[in-house]
Amino acid sequence: MRASLRPYQLHDFEALYRIDHVCYPRGIAYSRRMLRSFLAQPHADCVVAEIGGTMAGFILTEAEWMLGHIITIDVLEKFRRTRVGSALLHAAEEHLAASGVREVELETATSNHAAIAFWQKHGYRTRGVYKGYYLGRVDALAMLKTLALRKEAG
Repeated sequence: MRASLRPYQLHDFEALYRIDHVCYPRGIAYSRRMLRSFLAQPHADCVVAEIGGTMAGFILTEAEWMLGHIITIDVLEKFRRTRVGSALLHAAEEHLAASGVREVELETATSNHAAIAFWQKHGYRTRGVYKGYYLGRVDALAMLKTLALRKEAG
């Protein structure tokens, strides 16, 4: 079944919060305050994926001039490997590119091999390591992708 994508709406907050806490361990998953703070950023964008009326996941990004940042991508386990994550990422990158973003950065745990493979498959490359990034003890890869320039209609 194919996911339908839509913009985040305020009534989605609790579902996003629950999904984040299922997808990430305690201490790495965002608190309600932190998640609200990210969603409220002036250049934040959140896309929600639904399958059969069930929220399957979401991606939260922010853009600052020509640099975008993937804050989080969360897909419930039963919807992984169904291209939901890829669809969310594609939508986010399209929106970022339309906003003038040329590079997108993210962080992912060095121990999360499935995530690293996902990002690499989608053109993200490692540009460094942040020691103790998560909880002061789990290292993270800093990854970066250059977005293709959008062609102007003309």
